[in-house]
Amino acid sequence: MDYIIAEHRIRICGSNEWLNTIKSLEGFIPFQAAEEGTPIATLTDSQEAPPTLEEVLYSSDTEQVSNRFGRTATGYLFESTHINGDKLNVWTNANEPTTYFQGDMNPQLVRFAIWIAYGIKTIPHQTIAIHTSCIVQQGKAVIFLGESGTGKSTHTRLWREHIEGAFLLNDDSPIVRIIDGVPTVFGSPWSGKTPCYKQEHYPLAACVRLSQAPYNKITRLKLVQAYAALHPSCPPDFAYDDQLYDHISATLGDILAEVPVYHLACLPDREAALLSHKTVMQ
Repeated sequence: MDYIIAEHRIRICGSNEWLNTIKSLEGFIPFQAAEEGTPIATLTDSQEAPPTLEEVLYSSDTEQVSNRFGRTATGYLFESTHINGDKLNVWTNANEPTTYFQGDMNPQLVRFAIWIAYGIKTIPHQTIAIHTSCIVQQGKAVIFLGESGTGKSTHTRLWREHIEGAFLLNDDSPIVRIIDGVPTVFGSPWSGKTPCYKQEHYPLAACVRLSQAPYNKITRLKLVQAYAALHPSCPPDFAYDDQLYDHISATLGDILAEVPVYHLACLPDREAALLSHKTVMQ
């Protein structure tokens, strides 16, 4: 099975259990494609033991899952352990297209692990999954960034309610890729709690970092401030590996050379949506 995500071809092959797990992931259905050409990455299951995790670069925990990402002797390993004790291991050699999955095929674990595998293989190609809510209007995309709870989804909802023609492209992890020098936003199979999976793409018009305030005010950021606004929303797992982060940094530089970045201090109201729309779509 092939999937096209941000114009990158990903091939899924392996056992029936593995293929059926992928087929059960609703978000991937719009991205399925005929199997042809050469994929940028191949994802398959394995019965072999994973390589040793020699250096942990990043770890994170939720109520249900504990994750670790780091280096092996020849590449990278991602471990995702469910609260019930079952573990999914995902590993790849740095310069090879194949990524291996071994262990617990819980769809919840597999879905996020594919996001990690996709990131490792596509980041060198001016491609970043950015934690953001993305709205489209007038054929252009705007991404709203911020920490969890700052109102990204609320603000894009306000655009849809009060700005004619606005619609949601993705509510958690759209893919930003440089295409022929143009920063472009793609829908993806990863959209958080909002099921919004669209095989569509639009030029990026602006990035807006949100913060809550008792007023509405929008400010265009200077270059250093703009980089600081974008950087925290890039994949944290990759920030502590020099090679992966060099690619992220270069792509952010390409984005900032073409796209304005703003800070919006705002209330969760209609006026905030109208202010950001008027500013970024002028």
